[in-house]
Amino acid sequence: MPVSTDLAHLEALARELRVKIIEMLVHAKSGHPGGSLSAIDMLVALYFGGILRHDPAQPYWQDRDRFVLSKGHCVPALYAVLAKAGYFPESELLTLRKLGSRLQGHPYFHQPPDAEIVPGLEGSTGSLGQGLSIAVGFALGAKLASRDSRVYCMVGDGECQTGQLWEAAMVAPKIRRPHYVLDNLTVLVDRNRIQNDDFVENTLPLDPLLDKWASFGWAAREIKDGHDIGQILEGLDWARSVTGQPAVLVAHTIKGKGVSFMENNPKWHGVAPAPAEGLQAIREILGVADAKWADYLGAHPEIAAIVNRIAALEKK
Repeated sequence: MPVSTDLAHLEALARELRVKIIEMLVHAKSGHPGGSLSAIDMLVALYFGGILRHDPAQPYWQDRDRFVLSKGHCVPALYAVLAKAGYFPESELLTLRKLGSRLQGHPYFHQPPDAEIVPGLEGSTGSLGQGLSIAVGFALGAKLASRDSRVYCMVGDGECQTGQLWEAAMVAPKIRRPHYVLDNLTVLVDRNRIQNDDFVENTLPLDPLLDKWASFGWAAREIKDGHDIGQILEGLDWARSVTGQPAVLVAHTIKGKGVSFMENNPKWHGVAPAPAEGLQAIREILGVADAKWADYLGAHPEIAAIVNRIAALEKK
């Protein structure tokens, strides 16, 4: 899919992929909707907004940029993006978490002949705190190989309580200096303020989070609204301009964004919606009133097909 700087197009794409996330989770009957919905706008900006250098036809092209989803439980969002970009058929999304599917509930990077690889994945993640270490290795490897590729890593804010993350954060600005400076590395923090079954503040407060990253030697900046694609693109452009140190963007988001009963509700960290809840969620994401729903479905056969598939589950 070609990149775009048309914000209205990117926003429409984010809505489309939110619908896909809901459909995937309803069919899977398990998974993590809240963090997937908080992350999707950043992933759309990264993959379709002209930031990430990638090629679905050559998923492991050596000069590609790399993206590591450290908060691996939110992989439905990444699968939706990869399928839309053309890495694998969108029809495969409905195999999420099914026995024999390569689309596991956390990113699983493996090599044939053990199982078929998921093109576009760069590593196995989901044991929280480990993804940044992988990203630091990728960034250093690119410098050692004199490649101009960049590395992006998304972490959760609850994940920022883990020790390994801060070990990697401490290493990245200092490793192999002055010969190799990891200014090709950008971290995106999904600051949705919920982890597992409670709020981050109730578990282990993180603030001043931005100052902590800066004190470790990172160029640090906030994205005030992590669902505003214009702000996200502006932040990512800034990160690409940083020299002499890695960059971090702390994006303030809403867990469950786009679905009223999921927003800012810890219940929806790791609970899949039932079919009726999924149908309500899709209507809310698309912003269509109940009275106009039938007409909308008549004009949008692709959404009608999704609704019919979910409705069929309700009858089972």
